[in-house]
Amino acid sequence: MAAYKTLVKWGKESIEIEMDPSQGVDGLKQTLQARTGVPKDRMKIMPKSKGLWKGVLKDTQDLSALNLTGISPPIQMLMMGSATLPVEPVKKTVFLEDLPPEEAAKMVEPSGLVNLGNTCYLNSVTQCLRVIPQLRDGLKSYTPSSSNGASQQGQMHALLLKSLLSTMDSLDKSPNAISPNNLVMSTKMSFPQMAQTGPGGAPMQQDAEEFYSSIMGVCAGEMRGDPSLRAAFGGEKPSGEHLDGADNVIDAVFGLKMEETLTCDELTTTTTDKDDAMDTDTDANALVEPAVVSYDLHRKLVCNIQGGSDASSQVNITHIGEGIQLSLTGKLEKYSDALGRNAQWTRSQKIARLPPCLVVQFGRFYWKATPDSQDHAGVKCKVMKPVGFQSVFDVYEFCNDKVKKVLKVARDKALAEEEDRVAKKLRGEDVEDDKKEDTKMEEDDEEAAALQAALAMSVEPEQAPVGPGLPHEFQGLYELFAVVTHKGRDADGGHYMGWVKADNTASNGSDKKREKIADSEEDNDDWFVFDDDEVSPCKTEDILKLKGGGDWHMSYLNFYRAKK
Repeated sequence: MAAYKTLVKWGKESIEIEMDPSQGVDGLKQTLQARTGVPKDRMKIMPKSKGLWKGVLKDTQDLSALNLTGISPPIQMLMMGSATLPVEPVKKTVFLEDLPPEEAAKMVEPSGLVNLGNTCYLNSVTQCLRVIPQLRDGLKSYTPSSSNGASQQGQMHALLLKSLLSTMDSLDKSPNAISPNNLVMSTKMSFPQMAQTGPGGAPMQQDAEEFYSSIMGVCAGEMRGDPSLRAAFGGEKPSGEHLDGADNVIDAVFGLKMEETLTCDELTTTTTDKDDAMDTDTDANALVEPAVVSYDLHRKLVCNIQGGSDASSQVNITHIGEGIQLSLTGKLEKYSDALGRNAQWTRSQKIARLPPCLVVQFGRFYWKATPDSQDHAGVKCKVMKPVGFQSVFDVYEFCNDKVKKVLKVARDKALAEEEDRVAKKLRGEDVEDDKKEDTKMEEDDEEAAALQAALAMSVEPEQAPVGPGLPHEFQGLYELFAVVTHKGRDADGGHYMGWVKADNTASNGSDKKREKIADSEEDNDDWFVFDDDEVSPCKTEDILKLKGGGDWHMSYLNFYRAKK
């Protein structure tokens, strides 16, 4: 027999139940006893809807004989009685210990990685790579080519990628720390330099950036072709214009196409009239040396802290933008066809294609010559000076004119919207109400919104692509989501840790209400710090303190993603 939706009024409470007439009065009272704690022998149930029994419900009443289908739902009743029994919870309490490991892992802080002997360099980088969906999806679709089975190196590379994915998946499924035995073993097999041991036989500390670059190189060599690219970008391969020469997942997700321009300092490199050049060909200043433009692919930007790319700059670097600009410019000696000899040239680099994920390496370590030492071998040193950064990084000034032109369209549009919002606020209009009303209208008429968007796209001129997988109307802004830090003054020792941004969205998919960092407009989001197998929560304000300048952890690799 069908159950009927019933609303029982009990004091100030309204209790919704499903009443099954076939269970009789005893079944109805059992249900109410479980929900309210009122003993069934002390209940007094009276009807509120017409067509039910009269007076107090008797135990002998046949509920199935009532014409319940003729009563408009919900069926309403009134109950009297005092609760003296414990109430069963509406939802059964499930303890964390009783959940399967996969479900328990979602309820607690992320899992860490056990240090297997100076493997913090591997643990920290793996935790940062773990939260990059394009890399994870590309690894899931990876299948070793048949040619790999014929070479020992190919087999080791295939084992490395499978171990990396397996380690990431294990971290997702376990509430406890994971021991990355297979990943460490395959890393040392693929990169023998990372299997070095000290005098006592203990594993030596390795460079986190070297591990990152090495594993990216293996991924780039293995994860090629359309299937991998489609998997990394949600099932649809980016167009050739967006990829702009990238033929593997790594170069598509992390790669920057760099435009390098070389100009001769001793000659005129701007456009010059030919007649003037012929009349004054004896004057070296009138000779024209055309600028040399070339393109190269980089998988990270470098923030030089001292020295610059020509190893002679004495610029004092205090911010990430200054350090990157320093690394993109420099001086070099090169042969000049116009002069017939070597001359001084200026090197300048600009970004010609942007990636979905941007990695910045801080030039913390450098090699210092020791001519007065007995072996003249030199020593690896660390730069301790502070270099600041924000949670949002703007790459607009580092792009070439073509990319700037595309980004400027979205930036101007966003600026106009912000100015309009400020103007409304100054006029006393409720901006938040306008946003809610716009949202409601969009939800009520999705088809009209889709039609309007399609019409706008057809009217607006199509913008040239600046990179694969970038958000619509991308403005050149990247948000920080992971950091690898190094602590200690010894470049060949110390300790690496990973810092990863938490998921700052509510359970319904909307953004949580975010607090601001004191005296700033930056969101103070939730983060996690991974000290090998120990995981602790932290905030954005803690991340921004990783700029260096003392014995505290200082940023070495910053991971950014395109900001929507």
